[in-house]
Amino acid sequence: MALKDILTQLDAEIARLQQAKTLLASADVSTTSAARRGRPRKDTASPAPAKPAKKKRNLSPEGRARIAEAVKRRWASQKAKAKKG
Repeated sequence: MALKDILTQLDAEIARLQQAKTLLASADVSTTSAARRGRPRKDTASPAPAKPAKKKRNLSPEGRARIAEAVKRRWASQKAKAKKG
C-alpha cells in the first residue's frame, strides 16, 4: 500500500470517528437532563413540613419484669444446650 492510500484511509477513519463522537455527545446531553441517577437533590427553596414528635412509649414495671424473666429463661436454655453439645 502506498503512503498516500494509508493517509486517505486514516483521514476517512478520523472523519468517521469525529462524526460518531458528535452523535454520542448530542445523545449524552439529551439523556442527562431527562433522568438523573442517584438521590434527588434537597430542595432548599421550600423546607419539608415538620413531622409531629413521636410519643415516647413507656414500659410498665410488670412488662419489664416479664421481659427480664423471658431473657433469663432463654439464657438458661442456651446454657443447657451448650452443656449437652
